[in-house]
Amino acid sequence: MKFINASNVETKSVVMKLKAIKHVYFLGIGGIGMSALARYFKSLGATVNGYDRTPTALTEVLQKEGIGVTFEDDLAAYPKEVDLVVYTPAIPKDHKGLNLYNNGQFQLMKRSEVLGLISADRFSICVAGSHGKTTVSSMIAHILASSGAGCTAFLGGIATNYNSNFIQQGDKYVVIEADEFDRSFHRLSPDMAVITAVDTDHLDIYGTKENIDQAFIEFVNKIDEEGFLVMKTGQSINDALPVLDKAFYALNDTTADVYCSKYWVVEGGYIFNIMYFGKEYVGLRLNIGGFHNIENAIAAFTIAKELNISVDLIKAGIASFKGIKRRFEKVFSNDQFVFIDDYAHHPEEIRVFVESVKEMFPEQKITAVFQPHLFSRTKDLAEGFAKSLSTVDEVLLLDIYPARELPMEGVTSKLILDKVTAKKKAIVSKEDLLGHIRTMEQGVVLTIGAGDIDKLVEPIKEILASK
Repeated sequence: MKFINASNVETKSVVMKLKAIKHVYFLGIGGIGMSALARYFKSLGATVNGYDRTPTALTEVLQKEGIGVTFEDDLAAYPKEVDLVVYTPAIPKDHKGLNLYNNGQFQLMKRSEVLGLISADRFSICVAGSHGKTTVSSMIAHILASSGAGCTAFLGGIATNYNSNFIQQGDKYVVIEADEFDRSFHRLSPDMAVITAVDTDHLDIYGTKENIDQAFIEFVNKIDEEGFLVMKTGQSINDALPVLDKAFYALNDTTADVYCSKYWVVEGGYIFNIMYFGKEYVGLRLNIGGFHNIENAIAAFTIAKELNISVDLIKAGIASFKGIKRRFEKVFSNDQFVFIDDYAHHPEEIRVFVESVKEMFPEQKITAVFQPHLFSRTKDLAEGFAKSLSTVDEVLLLDIYPARELPMEGVTSKLILDKVTAKKKAIVSKEDLLGHIRTMEQGVVLTIGAGDIDKLVEPIKEILASK
């Protein structure tokens, strides 16, 4: 097992060239990954502006930070004097702004290409996986920042400790959430990497599970030959991995190199022990819910340990980690209600989320409100969604959030509803949902999904708090 030391790694030419860019424009600036890059260029001193389809809480914050955002796809609104235009693959091909900048006269790059430049230039820790990657990358970044090792981090969620998806706490390491959508993670050059899961998703991009597996293997092949991989046990690609220094981790798989040897549920989280290559480290504290977050902490612990950060500093970092907005986020609780919001949008994520909630509140009635995300995902995974949701007492389904997709004939939330076996189930409008919440007497309320269901969080909280 090799210990990697990046103490002599210097910031090289690419970052210096990026610092020379004075004006950057973002097409799709309100996306979670795009906004992190926008904040990065702002931190380098560039003038940053961008377009997005609709105002959100995130675009409002960007504007308060001095980043200009417009919401009209109007040619007159797009600046012509820009050094770099960054776009997301979610921007439609007929977008006026994209076509304006895609005429050979502008430096136009995908978000993944810019992250690729940064990754190639720095000691990079890249976290990939079908789910869990936002929490793991945020935990790693927080441990590095809080321990004094320092890092720059590009995250796929808002880290509560920093109220941001971008962390700038030094240049020694860069932590990047490696997104498999559109094969974006193939642009990266990891020195260290984590793979949290390899599940069936994004079949609109990959077509088959075999292609997904191959894409993850290609990502592993991007790791530096002297690098290190932290890999979850039991994944479909594990027997096909190339020869590489690695550690397998799991929540409770005792055949893994690193696993949880014991945990206790305590108020607000867990106390747990980690078995690390045969040596037990005891008394770690995690102050967020969800037993899957113990597993996420194990992955972060392994990366930090491989970077020679002291165990005491790692423990302190895990204990002070406050979580990610919309990842097992306890929004409200009193003696009648508990309200938890989660970004889960894949059957496996929902299964683990619901199991964690049931473990923490075994005697409570649980009502799950789920908004499916994407027509293609709903079509491909309807049975899995239904199975994961059926273990709660009541399931309320919102209409599918389309995101980048056009409707598909015959694909609605009813595909899931028909397969749900919970005692109570229904498809509701957003307005009817709030009316239903007003009639509830007690229990645990879950909002689940990656669309605009987050806009219902505050209204639901207000209703529950007034009861």
